[in-house]
Amino acid sequence: MKKQIFATLFFVILLSSFFVTASASSSDNWSMFRGDLKHTGYTTTAPAKTNEVVWKFDTGSTIGASPTVVDGKVYIASNAGSIYCLNAKDGSQIWKTSLSFRSIVSSSMAYSEGRLYFGSFNGYVYCLDAADGRTVWSYLTRNSIQSSPAVANGRVYIGSWDGDLYCIDALSGNKVWNYTTGALVDSSPAVVDGRVYFGSADKNVYCLDAATGEKIWSYATDKTIQSSPAVVDGYVYIGSQDSNIYCLNALTGEKVWNSWIESWVDSSPAVANGYVYVGSGVSDTPDKNVYCLNAQTGEKVWSYETYDGIYSSPAVAGGYVYVGGWDGNIYCLNATEGAEIWTYTTQSHINSSPAVSDGIIYIASWDHNVYALGSSQSAGQFAGVDGWVIVVAVVVTAVVLTAVLIVVRRKKQITKH
Repeated sequence: MKKQIFATLFFVILLSSFFVTASASSSDNWSMFRGDLKHTGYTTTAPAKTNEVVWKFDTGSTIGASPTVVDGKVYIASNAGSIYCLNAKDGSQIWKTSLSFRSIVSSSMAYSEGRLYFGSFNGYVYCLDAADGRTVWSYLTRNSIQSSPAVANGRVYIGSWDGDLYCIDALSGNKVWNYTTGALVDSSPAVVDGRVYFGSADKNVYCLDAATGEKIWSYATDKTIQSSPAVVDGYVYIGSQDSNIYCLNALTGEKVWNSWIESWVDSSPAVANGYVYVGSGVSDTPDKNVYCLNAQTGEKVWSYETYDGIYSSPAVAGGYVYVGGWDGNIYCLNATEGAEIWTYTTQSHINSSPAVSDGIIYIASWDHNVYALGSSQSAGQFAGVDGWVIVVAVVVTAVVLTAVLIVVRRKKQITKH
């Protein structure tokens, strides 16, 4: 009898552990622009396999920023200077706040330890409380900001049109250091192994010491850089308006390869499973493609032609590539072959970049809407359900089963006697 009870309790422990893990990992966060500090644009979460509209939310203004998805909530800013927190499952508004100085916000938010960080066209870097949208602090730079911040080790890294890359204390909002380039910084920094990587309109890719701001190396391209770097396996991947994708050694800045295409590259590359995915082109140029390149050689693997330029940056999940087009379409492509899986047409341009979480793709359009596409059955499977609630349910079930075993055992003993 004791053995049966112990076996049941052991099963309870295993089952509880499984559900805690499942609950914890069910909401795969996309906590900043490009998803992570390396800016890979890649996630192991379930992909959005259909273009079903799970929900859409009208902000009443054009949107250039990209969504941030954390713990069942979607955070996004509009070009009217409003910041929204939405329920990731159904798109309902949790809170909304407007900046004291109303301004375009195309910077995408970074989430860290209950706070949201982003920049604005009014020149401020903001820190908000993620629970209610309250402003915790703001820091004024000398010009507009389109760069999206990275938050690492208690510091916020962000570029400004004043030509500087700023490092700001995440708690206090005090400047730690700034590094001056030769032109505006639209590129969003990646932070990897104590180094900060970004591009500038002065045509250079920079690598700085994250602690001190000291320059470690720079690499000169032939034109402005608005693309943001992805840093993977010791290599830096970034696009330039000189129509090249560059692969640089992350330690030394030496060029490993460059791949020439036929138009500007403002899109930021995603890197996954040995491949680089990036969009190209601006309006009225012939090259309006999504490209897949071999990450080691730069060789073109495939390309997919859209109807207009691509400023949006791809996201990769589960063998699918997602990207928005200036033609107003959201594209889902096969990551291996580039074949079209599905498209969804919005009513205006898209330069917002997709975030992928729990089988749903989140993206915004200039038609004022934030979209959630995928399967409605995937949306928030565990949203609002704490892991320990599931554990309690499992334990109660196990106690009942154990009681049943005891009763059955006693009945057998009585029958024998």
